[in-house]
Amino acid sequence: MKRALTLVFLLTFISITNASAVVPKTFVFTGSGYGHGVGLSQYGAKGQALEGKSAIEILNYYFPNAQVTPVEDTATISVNIAHQVPALSLVIPATDIATITVDTAVATSLPPDSVLNFAISGKVISGPGGSGKLWVIKWSNPESIISVNVGKSKFLVNHGYIQLRAVSAPGIGFRIEATNLLRLHDEYLYGIAEVPSSWPTAALESQVIASRTYALMRMNSIKKACDCHVYNSKYDQAFVGYSKEGEPRYGQFWKAAVDATAVDESHGLAITVDQLPVSVFFSSSTGGMTQRSVDVWGTDTPHLVSVPDPWSIDPAVNRNYASWTKKVSQKVMAKAFGLADVIQIIIGERTATNSVLKITGVSSDGISKTLPVGTFKSAVKMPSSWFQLV
Repeated sequence: MKRALTLVFLLTFISITNASAVVPKTFVFTGSGYGHGVGLSQYGAKGQALEGKSAIEILNYYFPNAQVTPVEDTATISVNIAHQVPALSLVIPATDIATITVDTAVATSLPPDSVLNFAISGKVISGPGGSGKLWVIKWSNPESIISVNVGKSKFLVNHGYIQLRAVSAPGIGFRIEATNLLRLHDEYLYGIAEVPSSWPTAALESQVIASRTYALMRMNSIKKACDCHVYNSKYDQAFVGYSKEGEPRYGQFWKAAVDATAVDESHGLAITVDQLPVSVFFSSSTGGMTQRSVDVWGTDTPHLVSVPDPWSIDPAVNRNYASWTKKVSQKVMAKAFGLADVIQIIIGERTATNSVLKITGVSSDGISKTLPVGTFKSAVKMPSSWFQLV
C-alpha cells in the first residue's frame, strides 16, 4: 500500500511538473570545429603549413598508418554538375565550334556563339534538331569556357567534354543528369574547391593529394542516380570547374599546387597502403582531436585514427570555427526530434575525443526520443559533434 501511494505521488509530481514546464523559445549550444572530423583536418593542415611542415609531413601526421606514394591517375572521371534538372542550356563562345552527338548518331558541328537548349520530353532529352537519351557535347578550342546554365545559376567548364543523359528519378519521372568528363590527373583537380587558394602551399598540396586519393577510390563504378563517379558537392567533394583555377590572383596558386603533386604525365601522389590508394576523408576542422572512423560511421579503419589537432581550436588559424555559438529555435528542435515540443535536451554518450554520439529530447508530455548525433546535426545544422548545451 505504501509503495502504491509513493508511485501515485511520483506520477502526480511528474505530471504537474511537465504540465507547468516552460517551453524554451530557443536552445543555445557552444562548440568547436566544422564537419565530421575524420582524416585530414583542413585547418590543421593550414596550421602545420604555417609552421613550415611539408604536404607529405602533414598527411603522414593525419594518416599515420598510410604512406604518400605515386599512383597511376590517367583515367577519365565523370563528375555530375547538374542533378535531376528538367532543363538547361549550354553557351558555346564565339571563338569555338562545338560538335554534338545524339545517342549513336554521327556528330554534327554547330556554329560559333551557339546557345544550346535542352529539356526533358517524356523519357528523352529534346535539344537542337532532335531528341535522344544521351547527348555528348565537345568543343575544339582548349581555351574555351563553356557555360552550363540551370535557371539563374551558371557552371563554367573548361576541360574535357559534357554529357547529358535522361535518367529516371524516383517519384518525379525522368530528369537530365549533366556530367563533365575529364582527366583525373590534373583537369579534375584544377576544379576542386575544398580550401581557399590563398592558403600556404603545403596546405594546398596536401588537399590535392587527399582529393586525388578520394576520387581514385570512387572510380570503380558509375552511380546510376547521377550517371557519375562523383557529385560536385558535399556528397563527395566540392568541384566548381573553371571557377577555381580562374580565380583572380589566387587561382594560379591552386593550379600550381595540383601540378606540383604530379610525378610525371601519368602518375600523381596519393595516400596509399601497400602502394594501393585507400579511402580517405577530410573536413574543415575538429574540436582539438580528429575522429576515429568507428566513432562516426561504425567501421574501424586502421588508417583513420584519432590524432591531436590543436590548430583547429586556435583562433589565429581557424577564426570562424575554433569556437562557435549556435541557437536552435523551438520549432526546429521539435521537428528534429519529431515531438510536439522540447523542454529538455540531454547530451548522452561521448567519444574519446569528447564529441557527442547521442542526444535526447524530452517533451512537455514526458515523451523522450534519442537521436544519433549525425541525424541531429543535419536536422538543426550543427557545425560539428563537439558541442555542449549552454
